[in-house]
Amino acid sequence: MPSGAWADVTSRRRMLAASGALTAVAFALWVLVPSTASFAVGFVLWGAATALGSGTLEALVYDALDDRGATDRYATLMGRARSGYLMAILVATLLAAPLVQVGGYVLPGLVGAAACLAAGALALTLPEAPRGSSGPRVTGVAAEWWATLRDGLAEVSATALLGRAVVLTALLTGLIAFDEYLPLVAAEGGASPPLVAVLLAVVGVAEAGCAALAGRCARFAPRVLGALLAGAALAVAAGALLPVGPGFVAIAAGYGVLQMLLVVVETRVQDAVTGEARATVTSVAGFGSEAVAIAVLVAVGVGTVWVALPVVIAALAGPLLGVAVLLTRTDAQT
Repeated sequence: MPSGAWADVTSRRRMLAASGALTAVAFALWVLVPSTASFAVGFVLWGAATALGSGTLEALVYDALDDRGATDRYATLMGRARSGYLMAILVATLLAAPLVQVGGYVLPGLVGAAACLAAGALALTLPEAPRGSSGPRVTGVAAEWWATLRDGLAEVSATALLGRAVVLTALLTGLIAFDEYLPLVAAEGGASPPLVAVLLAVVGVAEAGCAALAGRCARFAPRVLGALLAGAALAVAAGALLPVGPGFVAIAAGYGVLQMLLVVVETRVQDAVTGEARATVTSVAGFGSEAVAIAVLVAVGVGTVWVALPVVIAALAGPLLGVAVLLTRTDAQT
């Protein structure tokens, strides 16, 4: 959240460039100076990079579209961006094995670092709308940062529609963090390592395809969105318990819808922001999603002491039904 406020008082393009640079340094440290200390420093840099980007890109894109009177294009644009991101993960996964064959872990690490630097450089080319103020300005960068942070937090707590949208985004984003365990679910179902890779690729393709449709679904009524979320949750829960083949077809369908809904609910957050602290507000949702994700990981760690992993994953899909109910009760218009 503090970095989100910083993105509201300084250049968001430079923030994104700095985020890419820090991630690149983390990759380089891990493969060039492999040690316990390097891994620790690298993860600190990774966390800082994540914080710098939290809410920054969303605010940059939305304000640029607002400057052009085209905010109705936000869900479409960000849906395509998420789709590209998910496809890039698949491509990176496919490239990793041959890169390791050629240059060990150093080569894919350096390629990853170069990709982060390229992304940061590309961020500097994005249009950035001028930002004004609805009230008198405070003097000093630190004072302006503090005022922005305070205003952003106040807007989330004081605006019911925005507060619900932030909570909804945080819950949905955080609760699906159990996708980290899908490879283990496939392995426990008897899938060989090559088959695990194929199954995860199926999930990734479904996610990318559905995310690209977010623009078409952004204006669906809350009841429709809630029904889609409930169906996706049930598909993931059932898929975790079914045999691997049909199970991962269901998981792919469920996660595809979830990725689409992530873009939709995040769009509701952007539409509901009325003040100047757009990145700050978005970073509040990011903070909440990280907190929920940590709770999910803890639940998996504790739950698998007593029951099988697929059962835990199926149970964790249950809270998504509660989020679906919350989604149906949100206003259709922001």
